[in-house]
Amino acid sequence: MPSVSTILTTLLLAGETGLAATVSYLLLLTAAAPFAKRETAARQGAPTSRFAIMVPAHNEEQLLPKLLLNLHQLDYPRELYTVHVVADNCTDRTAELGRQSGAVVHERFNTDLRGKGYALDWLLQRLWAGQETYDAIVILDADSVVSANFLRVMDARLARGERVIQGYYAVRQPEGSQSAGIRAVALIVLHYLRPQGRMVLGGSTGLKGNGMVFATDILRQHRWSASLTEDIEYHMELILAGERAMFAPDAVVWAEMPDSLRGAQTQNERWEKGRMEMIRRFVPGLLGQAVRRRSFLLFDAAVEQLIPPFSVVTGASGAVLLAALALRSPLGIALATFIVLGQVVYIFAGLALARAPGEVYRSLLFAPAYVAWKIWLYVRLLLGIKPGSWVRTARNDG
Repeated sequence: MPSVSTILTTLLLAGETGLAATVSYLLLLTAAAPFAKRETAARQGAPTSRFAIMVPAHNEEQLLPKLLLNLHQLDYPRELYTVHVVADNCTDRTAELGRQSGAVVHERFNTDLRGKGYALDWLLQRLWAGQETYDAIVILDADSVVSANFLRVMDARLARGERVIQGYYAVRQPEGSQSAGIRAVALIVLHYLRPQGRMVLGGSTGLKGNGMVFATDILRQHRWSASLTEDIEYHMELILAGERAMFAPDAVVWAEMPDSLRGAQTQNERWEKGRMEMIRRFVPGLLGQAVRRRSFLLFDAAVEQLIPPFSVVTGASGAVLLAALALRSPLGIALATFIVLGQVVYIFAGLALARAPGEVYRSLLFAPAYVAWKIWLYVRLLLGIKPGSWVRTARNDG
């Protein structure tokens, strides 16, 4: 009969194997990312794409005017884009301020069907029924601003045949708080490093919910989802339909992040609950199709959903290293060392590639607290303590 030590070592090695596979895949994307282009080739001649910029807004009187002012300052012909704000179940001055800022405001009141997905689908149906025609639709969150070249980059990409494009979704003012800084680290590797690697390897960048651009016929053919993580679900459906989301690293959308972990809790709970639902619904089918079609695109889309949040991987890595040392397992220690060092390479390579400012590097000192908070959040979800419906993310004061 095996000893307790042997059984524990076997369990440890099994867990380490899964972690090592995850880290190895991240290192594959890390190795490929430097070979991706950082800038979009300029289009010859004047831009021609006509854009509808859609902004879902629920009680966003504080931040919406900043976005609308930003959109008026884009380096793009003003006659070629229209800003549409859907003031969704608002009880403040969102609609009024939107009109004062020159946006076309659509007021929606439906307390049964609440949330961003429902608001976007409702607005799309209004656009299709209207007289204006557009070549592409842009989706921006109300708490964001974009780089001045955003539409020029998207116009150039549409002109060369791209139909689904994701801009670089980054953190606005990461130096504002430790929470925002550590979120910036997470989004740099998730929203910049990994998409760049996927572009080289033939994958799809995925949709991040903000800074997304779609050729109009895509949204006409595939109706927008109203799930908790509508962007992930929509990407899964597009992937299965043969579409690929391309990454535009030089078209940047900066979004505000809550300046405390408590303020970010509802947002993260919503994301993680939605991701678990997407794993159950789509991953088995994606893996099956990937094998039948011998498609890296489909395989990568499935693996992306299976990779746990990086904070969970980090916490588990520390735990297996301590366990390996306690069990005095040479192979366990070697695997744990690879897992930990691989994550260090992944993080610092991402920060270097994205040219992160020094404040973001310093926020790594806050990482232990962030990892502990994120693991606790994940445990709550696994125990069934989940958000039952959409809840607006807390906004910072000021």
